[in-house]
Amino acid sequence: MDYDAFFTQRIDTLKDEGRYRVFANLERHAGRFPLATLRRDGAEREVVVWCSNDYLCMGQHPVVRDAMHRAIEECGAGAGGTRNIGGTNHYHVLLERELAELHGKESALLFSAGYTANMTVLSTLGALLPGCVIFSDSENHNSMIEGMRHSRTDRRVFAHNDPHDLERLLAATDPKVPKIVAFESVYSMDGDIAPIADICTVAERYGALLYIDEVHAVGMYGARGGGVSERDGQAHRIHVIQGTLAKAIGVVGGYVAGSAAMCDFVRSYGAGFIFSSAMPPPVAAGALASIRYLKHHPELRDRHQERAHTLRRKLADAGIPYLDAPSHIVPVMVGDARQCKQASDELLDRYGHYVQPINYPTVPVGTERLRLTPGPLHDDAMIDDLVQALTEVWDRLGLQVAQEAA
Repeated sequence: MDYDAFFTQRIDTLKDEGRYRVFANLERHAGRFPLATLRRDGAEREVVVWCSNDYLCMGQHPVVRDAMHRAIEECGAGAGGTRNIGGTNHYHVLLERELAELHGKESALLFSAGYTANMTVLSTLGALLPGCVIFSDSENHNSMIEGMRHSRTDRRVFAHNDPHDLERLLAATDPKVPKIVAFESVYSMDGDIAPIADICTVAERYGALLYIDEVHAVGMYGARGGGVSERDGQAHRIHVIQGTLAKAIGVVGGYVAGSAAMCDFVRSYGAGFIFSSAMPPPVAAGALASIRYLKHHPELRDRHQERAHTLRRKLADAGIPYLDAPSHIVPVMVGDARQCKQASDELLDRYGHYVQPINYPTVPVGTERLRLTPGPLHDDAMIDDLVQALTEVWDRLGLQVAQEAA
């Protein structure tokens, strides 16, 4: 077999469908977020970034940077191995304690990424709880789905954010078997939010373990940044809270928080934890500083929500179609992969606004979009300039406007 010919043919298929992804060579500059330098074809230019998941710009915050610098001088760069062999550093211990306290849980466990956390914990619980059945929201993230698949246990999918459909499935299941209900708080592509209290009530009625992914909510919601479950007063009802350090916290890594027994169980049996190198201590130190800061600075969350609201209002005034979700995520709808890529290219090339096109398999075919994530440092002039650029691109490409969509 000509392997390279096969690889090339499959890549060409993506290009023909308009789904081939090109990475922009961007250098973000601490102290100047959301501006970045774009390097392409031997030239440099300044652009405004609109699609970063560093939602609160903590990746450039002096508190975080200073903590990481100190940890490098204290501990060096790497952790020295897996946690089991030689990689457990005091910063790991402090960070796990801080995360447990943030979510009101007994314990927490760190992973190299949020993806690894979901994969490891769901696969371990699903595989080792005898006869376990996992009930999964239809819009759950790929990392959750892959964790369930690797568990090789029975998985049943309930309609998105629908407690009634969840109850229908739970009621039809043997009441004696262990059950896990897995869902997200904020869904990252549509920006909608789960009815956490209603899902908890249904799951509790059938004795299910509750597993929530708060990746797009940690740091962003709640009085101290504990996520939507904290904001809604439901964190105490949830057995496993999974989160990331790579978005609002501003660094990288993932974790779960829950009972001491659950965390110890996953630590002892979860292959994705046992065989992965530990998080570098400077990263753990930066995450620790970020979480401690965000606990006491709700004004960042307030500003962030206001920026998202302002952008949605100005998009509506301009007739640009978007999903009016209750979160900080603003999806601008295009509905075609090629046109979505073309719109993204024009925004960058003509106007200096960087936002990546989102297409299949991240979203269903026909729902391609530009996913905007305005942050606390996007000022009014930036928002106005983006909306004007979108208006001109929409007109130039003949894209559907909001009034026509209605």
